[in-house]
Amino acid sequence: MKIKKIKGFSLKEATERMKEELGGEAVILSTKIYEEGNRKIFEITAGIDDGVMPAQKGHDKKEKTNKSGKAVSSKNFESELKKLTEKIYQINREKKSENSLAVKDEDLDEAIKDIEQLLIQREVDTSLVRTIITDLKSNMDFLTKEQLDEQLFTIISSMIVTGGFNVEKGKGPKIITLVGPTGVGKTTCIAKLALISKIIHKLDVGLISIDTYRLGAIDQLKIFAEVSNIDFEVAYEPADVKNSLKKFRKKDLIFIDTVGRSQKNSKLLNDIKKFLEPAQSDEVYLVMSATSATRTLVDVANKFKIFKYNGFVFTKLDEAVTFGNILNIAARYDIPIKYLTNGQVIPDDIIAADADFIANLVISGKLNG
Repeated sequence: MKIKKIKGFSLKEATERMKEELGGEAVILSTKIYEEGNRKIFEITAGIDDGVMPAQKGHDKKEKTNKSGKAVSSKNFESELKKLTEKIYQINREKKSENSLAVKDEDLDEAIKDIEQLLIQREVDTSLVRTIITDLKSNMDFLTKEQLDEQLFTIISSMIVTGGFNVEKGKGPKIITLVGPTGVGKTTCIAKLALISKIIHKLDVGLISIDTYRLGAIDQLKIFAEVSNIDFEVAYEPADVKNSLKKFRKKDLIFIDTVGRSQKNSKLLNDIKKFLEPAQSDEVYLVMSATSATRTLVDVANKFKIFKYNGFVFTKLDEAVTFGNILNIAARYDIPIKYLTNGQVIPDDIIAADADFIANLVISGKLNG
């Protein structure tokens, strides 16, 4: 993989230079902002697979426009993020994890017992463990010892629903709202998605915050918006949300950041709901921490149903000890997992949800497994 550092006086300038020098297949691996003299310098570390030649000038433009010259549908966030995920974590879906159960001298019954114990250690719900073990046993007549791990991987992957969304330029703003408990990382997640959509997908993005309660929350997003050259509005009353949406009516994408509230405080949750009613969001994502126990996640998911969310985001994978809780939630609710985050770096530490990737997390118990 070819790695190169590229500088610019803005993220947009640095990204454009990246595409000119490395081509449209290049991906951003990390970002850095520092001062040189009296000016801010934006440095990105970009990478491209060896052997991939930079696209000829004008080639990308032809692919992104139709005969009328108008922009065609933007690429999915997932396609870019999955490329980044595969490069960073070197996912090989055919390769077994270090913790895979390579059985040689044991019979299948003993191997399946080992799998059962492994899943319990990974904190997978007992009901799910029984389902998985029953499924494995039902295929024993057709499985060899060497195929057992692969079958386990397939069963778990099939239990996980993932998904994303498309955004089309010129079709009016798509509104994405993030809700969730206190301290799960909603604001940082929004910053990552906003920056990716702006510098990689060239979308016109707007940010609205109704998090006027948490100390420093507005300043955090405001500074990010200023540095990233993204329009930003604060809503102190439900009517302010409506006014902000009018200002952003020509945007491609609008993210709404909400205040974190305990799932146990129904009154405060209803207050947030009143703020969001004028928005009529196209997508509402429930953000939860991967470090939380399954019982807590279930309680959060049930109490936050008042927001009619249609996607999950799991954060803090880098702090989690096991990942069986993600499988437990995925299997319990018929709602797709949208994104996973694994750190505070913007925009690097975000992963487009992928069923095989999550299955590998559950089995290996390692983020880098």
